[in-house]
Amino acid sequence: MASGPLAEDIRRRLGDLSPAERKVARVLLSGYPSAGFETIAVLAERAAVSAPTVIRFVNRLGYRGFPDFQAALRAELDERNASPLTRYPSTAPAAHSMAELGVGVGRETCEAITRTFAELPPHDLERAVALLSDRKRRVTLVGGRFTHLLAQYLGLHLMQLRDDVRFLPDRDVERTAVLTALTRGDVLVVFDFRHYEPDKTALARLVQEAGGKVVLFTDRWLSPATVHAEVVLSNQVAASSPYDSLVPTLATVEAVVSCVVAAMGEDAHDRMERGERTARAMGLY
Repeated sequence: MASGPLAEDIRRRLGDLSPAERKVARVLLSGYPSAGFETIAVLAERAAVSAPTVIRFVNRLGYRGFPDFQAALRAELDERNASPLTRYPSTAPAAHSMAELGVGVGRETCEAITRTFAELPPHDLERAVALLSDRKRRVTLVGGRFTHLLAQYLGLHLMQLRDDVRFLPDRDVERTAVLTALTRGDVLVVFDFRHYEPDKTALARLVQEAGGKVVLFTDRWLSPATVHAEVVLSNQVAASSPYDSLVPTLATVEAVVSCVVAAMGEDAHDRMERGERTARAMGLY
């Protein structure tokens, strides 16, 4: 059985599949997760393959059969759709001292950071850095209920390193103006974690349709916006709390910033110098 989210596992195995099995994988990914609940016959018809090919595909993923595959998908969706309220009974701390609890949280967080970086595809990190350090591209950032803090943290760093960095406005008229002017030269950085926000998927689709690129920070269950993203940086978020941990994602953001600094070199240094002079002239620093 797959050890991680099914969509992630399928993507990772694409290169090992037969051409016919790859067709099944593409159909599942394009309609994930709902496509996984189709019957074998419907899935085979949509992929233009035989029913035995669908069965071989799920066997290749490590499942005993199609019902086993669908059961795993249901379990994943339950976890993917969990909220702080629904997780509260299962994540409420046991009767420890506060010191013991704090040490445990620290250990758990370190493990989550280590696993996040171990599972971060190097080519995705490299592509994200290439897009964010390309001065010919305009960068727009947007986050969610809590993750807007991470979008701001990344954006404020990028503003010190390069021009044409902005946050997606909250007000409808301003937001519409920004989205109407999207071009092939735009990069949208999206932070979308469970519970996923429908507008993030709509934004990603709009940028993709305009020819722009989407860099997505998400969790291990993968935001629906994944299908429209050029780069997907998934992060571990599980914590001994009703709330997901954003610390591993902050570490990923720190890594991206360090890599952008290295990629831009003297250009970033010159931009920072100009910024310092401007701030001093205005008495801002």
